Formats: sequence, structure tokens, C-alpha cells
Amino acid sequence: MLEASGIEYSYRDYRKRPLDEAEIRDILSMLGLGPRDVLRRRDRAFRELGLTGDEPDEVLIGHMARHPTLLERPIGVSRGRAAIGRPPENLLSLVD
Repeated sequence: MLEASGIEYSYRDYRKRPLDEAEIRDILSMLGLGPRDVLRRRDRAFRELGLTGDEPDEVLIGHMARHPTLLERPIGVSRGRAAIGRPPENLLSLVD
């Protein structure tokens, strides 16, 4: 969709280069959301870790850093703003 719109972007493979805890906190701040809002509750890691979603924010952020599939994606970041790409059209909100 971004390519079709002529929008340049770079892709970060979250499995090869997962976000660290500080990056997750920064993105959550840009999104104006907490970790529960971007937690993938249907992810296998969620079940395997025995998570409920009621854990403290720092615990959830730590798990997201160690198990990147727990974090909703894609997330676009541009000039201090972020958007979750579900639906993909949300990413267009980052383009002025």
C-alpha cells in the first residue's frame, strides 16, 4: 500500500531486530497507548507464558521485548508519531 502510494519507508524485521524495552516505551508514548492496548492476546507466547493481560505495564513491556510476537504490528513511526497498521490505511495518517 505504501509503495503503491509512492511513500518511501524502511522495514525492520521484528524477529531479527526486536524492539528493546526503551523503544517499546517510546512507541507506546507516541501512540498514546499502554502495553495492554497493543498486546496480542491470541499469540502463542501469550498462552505459553501464562499471561492474563493484567500484569503490570513493566512486566508486559519486558515480555514484549523478549517475545516480539506479543506486540501488535505493523507499527509505523515517522517524525515522532506512530500508528498501528491495522487496518493498513492507519499508516497513511503518518504522511503529511
